[in-house]
Amino acid sequence: MFIFLVLSFDFGGGPFSQCYRKSDFVMFISTNRANSKACADHSNARRVSRCLMLSLLCVASLVQLARTASAQCAARDVRQNQLTFKSPSAQAPQPIKSARDVATWRTIAIGSFTDPIKLRNALHGMGCNVGGQAAEILARPAFTVSSQKKDVELVVVSPAQLGFTSDTTTLADVYARAREFGFELVAAEVGPQLRIQYLDQPMGEFLVIGMEPIKTWSGEPIILNVANGGAGLILIGQDGRAEAGIPATSRLVFARSRQPLSSREFVEQAAARLPP
Repeated sequence: MFIFLVLSFDFGGGPFSQCYRKSDFVMFISTNRANSKACADHSNARRVSRCLMLSLLCVASLVQLARTASAQCAARDVRQNQLTFKSPSAQAPQPIKSARDVATWRTIAIGSFTDPIKLRNALHGMGCNVGGQAAEILARPAFTVSSQKKDVELVVVSPAQLGFTSDTTTLADVYARAREFGFELVAAEVGPQLRIQYLDQPMGEFLVIGMEPIKTWSGEPIILNVANGGAGLILIGQDGRAEAGIPATSRLVFARSRQPLSSREFVEQAAARLPP
């Protein structure tokens, strides 16, 4: 005689999802006719009960392990990542004269997901929070992912480094000045990909993604922001209008241009930044 116990659960986006999408664990107890009466004995019943409880505890521990391994964006996991990865601390912002003055901050990979849904599922599986505006534009048709895997060199600069002296400046002016220095706007995919790959982000850091805005269903232009507000890693949206105000100390993420400036372009851009 066989007694079967079937436990079914979903590992979600955890590390076991490579092998099991929905896993069924089957435990069985076999008895024969000769000892079926013995099972009624009090001591044997207690033994079977203990074995059953131990099996349930093992399965519960396995489920908890899968959930813990998949959550990498929670505050406690970020602290552990900071100890593990030991990324170099950010240098004090210095005024720049050309793109050559800015070192590559980080190189990330894009094109690793075949469609936006898989990218959003990866964020969810890692426990990364996604704000309402960010979630909305990630679901818009205008948000696409690269069809080819490639690396993108990122730089981080502030409006003050780009030469702005006022407390705030418009997003359009920041973008224009960044292009003058030889930086490029990044693809929208860089926002969630950076969130997934930047797991040791310091607390209190907010990085504005220099990208073309994507409109929400109501027509509001939004750009992305990769942040650690203290409660864990998050991807949020912010005002992407051309006239949106950007504080001088904000840090924006741009791509390093793959096409070097010609000598003439370099001279023209340098002359344009000289005082009258």
